[in-house]
Amino acid sequence: MEEILQYVLSVDINGNLLDGSKNYKIHLPGNIPSNLFWSIIVYDTETKLIIKTDQSWPSIHSQNKNLKINDDGSIDVFFRSDLPIDEKNPCIKTIPEKKWYLILRIYGLKETNKNINWKPGEIEVLN
Repeated sequence: MEEILQYVLSVDINGNLLDGSKNYKIHLPGNIPSNLFWSIIVYDTETKLIIKTDQSWPSIHSQNKNLKINDDGSIDVFFRSDLPIDEKNPCIKTIPEKKWYLILRIYGLKETNKNINWKPGEIEVLN
């Protein structure tokens, strides 16, 4: 069975809880240690369920054919409530005034958990 590495992030770079009224970005460095795929899904802190917005699925994943990959292999994922979703821009829609957290899961690790030095960047506030 393939191993899964999971990161749960609920605060921004300043230590504040993530708020659906603000816009954020997380930088995923290149060389994500996955042989299969990775995904980010957003959850409601109150219900612990996947958030419900007009976006069909509050997720970004490596199998998205429109995923924008930077020249160095890294990926920037955005979280915002105020803009329509653009399929060519990796953005997850949030809900104003709702607290949320994300789970980044990496499936089919290239190495054992003990040997992995890769980590996602911190969540930056954009506004």
